[in-house]
Amino acid sequence: MMALLELHQVTKAYDELKVVDGFDLKVHRGELRCLLGPNGAGKTTTIDLITGRQKLSGGQVSLDGTVISDWPEHMRVRAGLARKFQIPAVFKGLTVRQNLEAAFTRHLSPIRNMFVFRDRETQDRIDEVASLVNLKDRLRVRADELSHGETQWLEIGMVLTQNARILLMDEPTAGMTTQETHKTGEIFNGLKGTHTLLVVEHDMSFVRQIADRVTVMHMGRFLAEGTIQDIERNEEVQRVYLGQGGAGHHA
Repeated sequence: MMALLELHQVTKAYDELKVVDGFDLKVHRGELRCLLGPNGAGKTTTIDLITGRQKLSGGQVSLDGTVISDWPEHMRVRAGLARKFQIPAVFKGLTVRQNLEAAFTRHLSPIRNMFVFRDRETQDRIDEVASLVNLKDRLRVRADELSHGETQWLEIGMVLTQNARILLMDEPTAGMTTQETHKTGEIFNGLKGTHTLLVVEHDMSFVRQIADRVTVMHMGRFLAEGTIQDIERNEEVQRVYLGQGGAGHHA
């Protein structure tokens, strides 16, 4: 079965320093894959290379069989890549609904958007996404009145409104309480099968809750892959990551 997202010998070098070094990865449609590794392993840089935020030094990135390595960032978004950053990027002065509407927009013209937002199908989609991210009862609340966890959920919702083919989540539980982290796990588990996700995360309790498969990086290279049980039993992973307290604050 062809992977939806495939990285082949992906490399990012700064002079002699290779931050990502010949890294391979395949993520299949409907899968929730977690990408783990110690600080400095190259995880966020890998996400940057997938989205086009940084340029490859070598290798290639493919989406559904099409090589997108030379595509600019905006073309990759149009092709179906959507990303959530570590720090939420929401419009603080707008309500939850208005933020979701802004993310949903397909037109540059404010007048055209005005009519789009009145469309019943659009509003139904926004209501559906709000329910998925536990914000159905917070649609009229301004974003600056949300808790940190709710703000993270709002940005996840903004990514979901784009109907992307693959969702790239960079530490989505950063700064969350234990309860918020667990609820986020429930959100992600509800997306399995209908969405494809690649999640960079440190919190091992969260990874145990959500992961179908786990890939571990070390020093920019592939280290191990398998179920969470396989990874936790892997002696090399224990040596370079789990055994050094790199497994997150809830491990």
